[in-house]
Amino acid sequence: MAINDHISNLLARLRNAQMARFDQLEVPATGVLQNIVQILKEEGFIKGYRVVAEKNLSRLRISLKMTPEAGYAIKGLRRMSRPGRRIYVGKDDIPTVKNGFGVAIISTSKGVMTGEKAKKLSVGGELLCEVW
Repeated sequence: MAINDHISNLLARLRNAQMARFDQLEVPATGVLQNIVQILKEEGFIKGYRVVAEKNLSRLRISLKMTPEAGYAIKGLRRMSRPGRRIYVGKDDIPTVKNGFGVAIISTSKGVMTGEKAKKLSVGGELLCEVW
């Protein structure tokens, strides 16, 4: 099955895995998805991930972070820029997500990074998604 928007697919699978109370999930591996999942790991939204290589297909196996009291670490996900409507932000227009409790993920000329890191480096780019 061909996937047109890998980022939306990742966010939907994360949301669905949490609704079904799964511990882990798998998504097709791409470079951008690997960067996004790495950011989610660094920011503490997931436990970890690894690349599972099969014959001609590689997949990302993502372990979700959950505590019995608070539930899953990811409370919400929102795809901002999409194939039908791209959203670009300048260095001064990078949004703050949920008063700093969330993270904006931006694709810049220096790679995929969080909004805070992009502000420090004074670069703008395409606003991919927001996670809180």
